[in-house]
Amino acid sequence: MSNLFEQKLKVVNIGLESFQDALAQTGVESLQMDWKPSLPVDLESQKTIQSHKEKIEIANEKAIHCIQNAKPVLIGMGKALDVLPNMKKNMFLHAGPPITWERMCGPMKGAMMGAMIYEGYAQDAKEAEQKLASGEIEFSPCHEHSAVGPMAGVISPSMPVFIVKNTDKGNLSFSTQNEGLGKVLRYGAYSEDVIVRLKWMEEILYPTLKAAIESLKEIDLKSIIAQALHMGDEVHNRNRAGTSLLYRIIAPAVIATCENKDHMVKVLNFINGNDHFFLNLSMAACKCTMDSAMNIEGSSIVTVMARNGTDFGIKLAGTGSQWFVGPADLPDALFFPGFTKADANPDIGDSAITETGALGGMAMASAFAIVQFVGGTAADALRYTNEMYEITAAENNVYQIPSLDFKGTPTGIDVRLVIEKNILPFINTGVAHKDPGVGQVGAGVLSAPALPFQKAFNELGKKLK
Repeated sequence: MSNLFEQKLKVVNIGLESFQDALAQTGVESLQMDWKPSLPVDLESQKTIQSHKEKIEIANEKAIHCIQNAKPVLIGMGKALDVLPNMKKNMFLHAGPPITWERMCGPMKGAMMGAMIYEGYAQDAKEAEQKLASGEIEFSPCHEHSAVGPMAGVISPSMPVFIVKNTDKGNLSFSTQNEGLGKVLRYGAYSEDVIVRLKWMEEILYPTLKAAIESLKEIDLKSIIAQALHMGDEVHNRNRAGTSLLYRIIAPAVIATCENKDHMVKVLNFINGNDHFFLNLSMAACKCTMDSAMNIEGSSIVTVMARNGTDFGIKLAGTGSQWFVGPADLPDALFFPGFTKADANPDIGDSAITETGALGGMAMASAFAIVQFVGGTAADALRYTNEMYEITAAENNVYQIPSLDFKGTPTGIDVRLVIEKNILPFINTGVAHKDPGVGQVGAGVLSAPALPFQKAFNELGKKLK
């Protein structure tokens, strides 16, 4: 102690970074500790969860076992009305947690209007808007029907959907066919060219792919995703490798089963020209996987993250079908020429199921090229993924990251760790214009909002009492 004041002063700063800046200005050597206080939650729930730690750990082991052992395979296609659980002719599904017409954001309203015209329920946007506002159509989250939809996520009765099966548990999931980027229905566009493309996808693309998939019996999506991660995808915003791998499997089957050469050429060219075609399948694969961990009493693992452009909602394995909701945030984005953040709609889409399922933002370190699309650097991609290990229960046993010496992707978001460490799940995403009818205006990244996780933590504590 007598020599303490004779030594050079060194400081570890745990507080505001501005304190370290002040020390640097005076020449004092310091180290900034990356630390934040935990998120505020209900004290009784916190005590209950701490006292049930062993029970939660056992439940989480069961949930992680279900997630790790899931094997999602593409087994077929069908019309939404024919194959989706509890689907109705007057029902339109949407992304994210439940929402009413009055609270829907611009791009979701635009997609609903486009779906009305596509189904023949309205002749134009004005008539569609009037009928939607009248209560003629019932709205329901895709997630309530074992389905997922990117961005606005609208699924109407006539739309073709992929059918994915988890062969480990036998549960199914569903997703639409991907339209491509830009001015498309899922981003809220509903012009004539959008409807014409959707009709072509129903009348030509769907039956062609259906026949090809049935001839193959099943396509192993988990294997494709694992390979795509090694080839530079994170299978949310970058799907070039996943689409290419799918194309190699399905193209010979299309050639073998499609008798109309013109249809065959157009279908193969459409998939080849749409790098995001695999996105909807990666989402369905993650949905199928995460649903296998639902309703595990006491588990703190997040099974759903979804956004409707107004709200951000999550579900936990240990709280069943209950939604925990908070306001959706605006992404930090790179915008297309002519657009700015003032044009952007808050975060939207079911595609955050990829992050929930250990992909997307969780696997950014596999996709250095994606930072050119969403902003940032290769070092950022590594940092994003490494931080996600802090809030997850396991490393994936199949999905691996080459740049991290083939370490498994962060798997099983644990709401307890999110609260304790004040680290929120990282998501990369497309950005829709806030007004209906415009479409995509950019792509970016953001962290999930804290409120849904705080609500979920509190409710888990109540259920454990």
